Amino acid sequence: MRGFLASSIAVATAAALALPLSLATPAQAAASPSAASLVTPAGSTQSLPLVPLGPSADRSPGVPGMSASPRLPETRGLTPHEVKRFSLVGVVWDDAGTELSGRVQVRTRSAATGTWSDWQDLETHNGEHAADPDAAERGSGRVRGSTAPLWVGDSDAVEVRVQAEPAAPGLRASAAHRLPSGMRIELVDPGATDPVTVVDAKNGADDPDGATGPAGAVDAVDAVDAVDDPEGDDKGDVVTLPGMTMEMAEASSANVPLAPLGATEITALDKADSTADAILASDGELTAASRPYIGPRPRIITRKGWGADENLREKGFVYTNTVKAAFVHHTASGNNYACKDAPAVLRSLYRYHVVSSGWRDIGYNFAVDKCGTVYEGRAGGVAKAVLGAHTMGFNTDSMGIAVLGTYTSTTPPAAAVSAVARLTAWKLGLFNRDPRAKTTLKSGGGNRFAKGTNVKMNVISGHRDGFATECPGRLLYGQLPPTRVSSAKLQGRP
Repeated sequence: MRGFLASSIAVATAAALALPLSLATPAQAAASPSAASLVTPAGSTQSLPLVPLGPSADRSPGVPGMSASPRLPETRGLTPHEVKRFSLVGVVWDDAGTELSGRVQVRTRSAATGTWSDWQDLETHNGEHAADPDAAERGSGRVRGSTAPLWVGDSDAVEVRVQAEPAAPGLRASAAHRLPSGMRIELVDPGATDPVTVVDAKNGADDPDGATGPAGAVDAVDAVDAVDDPEGDDKGDVVTLPGMTMEMAEASSANVPLAPLGATEITALDKADSTADAILASDGELTAASRPYIGPRPRIITRKGWGADENLREKGFVYTNTVKAAFVHHTASGNNYACKDAPAVLRSLYRYHVVSSGWRDIGYNFAVDKCGTVYEGRAGGVAKAVLGAHTMGFNTDSMGIAVLGTYTSTTPPAAAVSAVARLTAWKLGLFNRDPRAKTTLKSGGGNRFAKGTNVKMNVISGHRDGFATECPGRLLYGQLPPTRVSSAKLQGRP
């Protein structure tokens, strides 16, 4: 069953106060340009077209796997360009249904040292991190094909090479694959925002007993404003804080009562308090007598905490019926980031998903960095069944957790694996799911299971269990069996 669209919050801000977003590219113009605000949106996206590279342009040595011969596969790219500063790159094209069969490489120049990087490959098979084929999000007309993004750090110049896959041996060169139309390089600047405390799990951990309340929240009654909904939304008045846009208030209010409006984090709770909190928030659906197996709630950095520009995403939220499974992913964006930079990585991924790829919001429901900090992903409330765009064909009745990094040949840090166990113990527990069990999901269509097929899979699964893909990387996937055991133990299951 498809998710339903929650009622959008009506914006009552006077038109004289509305400041339009600065749109630098057609992709940005397609994203929701909702009127905004007293708060300056962070970040920007530069979108540059990739052009044919002829023989004369291809004679520079040192480009592995790229041929200069015009008789060989089609090649597009960008010669070295100085640009405004950026930290994340990706390639997009017009038709999301067209696969890029070939090789994409970039090299970038460090803004700090002026040194050019080596050539780096971008993961081209990224379409499986998306909404289901029949989802409204996919049919919006704004969705584009895209590679996985790559975090490169603060950079000020770029060079790009894209070469189509050559013809199979024995076939004419004309049989080689063609590159998709409308290819562009997207250069994402995450922008600056107020720093949030990122706990290094090697030196510290969640401390439920020491928590004094969600950071960044304003508790004084006279510090908030109530705005009447002119449409008579039965959810009542929208409460805002000084300096918050209506979109920010909408996203933040989805986490009340777990945290007050404007909180930058949702504090950790021990198992007893997590269970009591869930019973209180369930409106009678859970009782102490039912002995719900709910794990300790981990500390979660909210969207406000990592600096999400709420004017980028579409208004309102889309929910599914329940959460029967958790799909674990890696972002395939590289491991060259410090934990203190994880919020910037997340802002870049969010902007790439929405502005460059045309999605309604970031695709993942949660993100985890390599130090074990957990972040709220797609808006709608961390305790709710928010419909994501992470595992094409199986987004309904599931959630997606992305570990920031690439874990095909790199071992995932123990702190990140532990965070996945803690997060699933809590969130799956809210929906009475045993992390060690199997569940059945109906495929919405994909390259592994036909639409309508009932598929039995683990409650904690890897992306590759629902779609033929490398994600979440061989070494992270190998950590899922012990993660299931750890998660169930945290829930208190026998």
